[in-house]
Amino acid sequence: MTSPAPLTFTARVIKAGVAEGEALVSADPIGFLGGVDGQTGIVTERDHPLAGTCVAGKVLVFPTGKGSTVGSYVLYQLAAEGLAPAAIINAESEPIVAVGAIIAEIPMVDQVPIGAIRTGDRVCIEGATVTVSRGADHTR
Repeated sequence: MTSPAPLTFTARVIKAGVAEGEALVSADPIGFLGGVDGQTGIVTERDHPLAGTCVAGKVLVFPTGKGSTVGSYVLYQLAAEGLAPAAIINAESEPIVAVGAIIAEIPMVDQVPIGAIRTGDRVCIEGATVTVSRGADHTR
């Protein structure tokens, strides 16, 4: 059985960079202050679809950020602890996550149709180009 052709999107660059990793996707916004533990990388927001999941090393895909401006510093703390996402993809960025990605040096893009990306997909970001290859459990 052959794998489907990769999907390619042209995104808007928020923080330039190159990154590759497994997608971790949420249909719900993420608030980093109180929603993600800066010392463990675990999503702690009660009732969030990613609750209990670690963001470290993942390409974190979610519609937009939410919450306090201190959320930017949680992203910075994640980077300092070696627990930052490999990259961030949003449908529409907002200032809190954008500033956090910039100060933490996490590649970030937006204006991507995030509904086309599934948890477990392999995602590569090179500047404005986002390439998505289906994970093994999505090839059927």
